[in-house]
Amino acid sequence: MEWQMIDAQNLAIVDREVGDYDFSPAEYEIVRRVIYATADFEYKNLIHFSETAMQAGAAAIAARYTIVVDVPTIQVGILPQIQNTFANPLYCSLDAIARPQKDKTATAWGIENLAQRYPEAVFAIGQDQSALTSLIDLIAASAIKPALVIATPAGFVDVDATKKRLQEFAVPQIWTEGSKGGATVATAILDGLLELAWLAYAPLVLQL
Repeated sequence: MEWQMIDAQNLAIVDREVGDYDFSPAEYEIVRRVIYATADFEYKNLIHFSETAMQAGAAAIAARYTIVVDVPTIQVGILPQIQNTFANPLYCSLDAIARPQKDKTATAWGIENLAQRYPEAVFAIGQDQSALTSLIDLIAASAIKPALVIATPAGFVDVDATKKRLQEFAVPQIWTEGSKGGATVATAILDGLLELAWLAYAPLVLQL
């Protein structure tokens, strides 16, 4: 209870500092969680949503679509929320490495393998730019059709160009602009999306 009170107090500070915004209520819930998780108010201007991202992502999660992430940090961070809501299958890129690859990172190879197994999954690439590149290549080849892509890798060498390339495709997506991002951001986005989906769809799920 005390921790929930601290959460509420911190979020109230976030709301006060953010002020006016153009997000929908659901989008703002995601933004405020990222700001709270990072203590960085710049994310108000750095997080972007495609038109169908929130609706498509929440519906896919409620339908228990598989969730694929690039690093264990995200997997561990969202596992409690998954267990308390829809119990979606959850895989990390490092769960799927079948053999060493000289031309790809282990994370990129794992994401590619998991994407081929679960082509309509919800993907969260929070840290590894090469994993996002592999995912985009599969989208470009029409090999997969993700329900949602969360793209928040941080970095300075072409990372923003990689995220902009994702925007060329009609895939529901949430992304961070520029060099900022990271696994903490992706975790906050997924955690918020899981809670929003539960609030919207739990009555229907519990009736089944």
